Amino acid sequence: MLKQHRELSMSIRRTIENNEEAGIRPSKTYQSFVAAAGGHRELNFIEKDVKNYITREVRNVSEQEDAKEFGKSRAAFEYFGDVISFDTTYNTNRDNLVCGSFVGVNHHGQSTLLGCSLMKNEEIESFKWLFQC
Repeated sequence: MLKQHRELSMSIRRTIENNEEAGIRPSKTYQSFVAAAGGHRELNFIEKDVKNYITREVRNVSEQEDAKEFGKSRAAFEYFGDVISFDTTYNTNRDNLVCGSFVGVNHHGQSTLLGCSLMKNEEIESFKWLFQC
């Protein structure tokens, strides 16, 4: 099938998005379309089109949403002047990694876990790298 004749309808796109959100692999999603249509030849797209759509559209939306949420957090910090602390008082037993937690205190006085890290050591360079990330 020529590339210019391949397309994903709106209902196909919605099914791909729902399956991706549910954790269904692209190959299984494509196989379900093949089964419903009665064979590969009955579809006007190929498995690669499903994978490309997920990579290009579905995951791109997630990255944009993450960026938007990060922007909201920065805006809240600017507006409310929230407090963020970093604590490395816990060690993991099995791998002997230093567990660090980023805890914020918002304008209501509530503690909020913002993130955590596992570090191999507590050297200055490790902390510089972590805070830059």
